[in-house]
Amino acid sequence: MRLAEALAARADLQRRIEQLRARITASARYQEGEEPAEDPAALLVEAEAAFAQLRDLIRRINRTNAGLDLGDDGTMTDALASRDVLRLQHSVLTDAAAAASGANQVGLRQMRSELRQIAALPVAPLRAAADDVAHRLRELDNRIQQANWTHDLEG
Repeated sequence: MRLAEALAARADLQRRIEQLRARITASARYQEGEEPAEDPAALLVEAEAAFAQLRDLIRRINRTNAGLDLGDDGTMTDALASRDVLRLQHSVLTDAAAAASGANQVGLRQMRSELRQIAALPVAPLRAAADDVAHRLRELDNRIQQANWTHDLEG
């Protein structure tokens, strides 16, 4: 199984567990004289099996990521950490640029006597920096995705 396939399987298992959670909570209580729509105890058993599968799959993915060398990006684990930080950095820069430009401002000045709002940060350089981070993020994400499809999951 390729790493990308394992990641898709992990996402499927996580969705399945969330569906089981909803079904369990919906069936955990029922009105006297009626039967629950589903047996919540059986659903809990099914969830336990899904937890075990997910735990095994996550361990295998983590082992693979820790041992997978991506060259200049370090291990896959290093690259994933860098990607997370780049996403956060991009978010902060775009939010700062939006706030400085007044994009989030609800009310505008209606009279000349009202106080003006002045940007404390330079918007254009912030947006340029955000664009640069987004470009680096896309390139890194492409390298990560390529590695996901070209490397097998470790036992």
